[in-house]
Amino acid sequence: MPAQNVLANLLTTIQNNELRNKKECLVIPASKLASEVLRVMQRHKYIGEFEFIDDGRAGKFRIQLLGRINKCGVISPRFSVKKDEYEEWEKKLLPAVNFGILIVSTPVGVMAHTEAREKGLGGRLLAYVY
Repeated sequence: MPAQNVLANLLTTIQNNELRNKKECLVIPASKLASEVLRVMQRHKYIGEFEFIDDGRAGKFRIQLLGRINKCGVISPRFSVKKDEYEEWEKKLLPAVNFGILIVSTPVGVMAHTEAREKGLGGRLLAYVY
């Protein structure tokens, strides 16, 4: 069985269910990183509540969709980004200024690029949502 990119799977599933105007979706498998990314998306009002369901294997997430996502995806490879380079990546990956977020893994945890910029942190780009 091929190795799965849990994050890519998560974002693709969310995107597909959003396109079909579903109210919620189930994502299998779950991971700690995936839950951190979901937390950032929730903080920025892209998704509603989400819960982890322990199925005795990798687990799964039930995610409440709000119909606010136009597009989301994983950034692969996970480019490293310095604290003053966010603007360039915004231009490359987001459709307009102040529209959408880049999700970054920093030494302090997973957060939106706006938060990382305020805190003066660099990190690795994980995903984009708008």
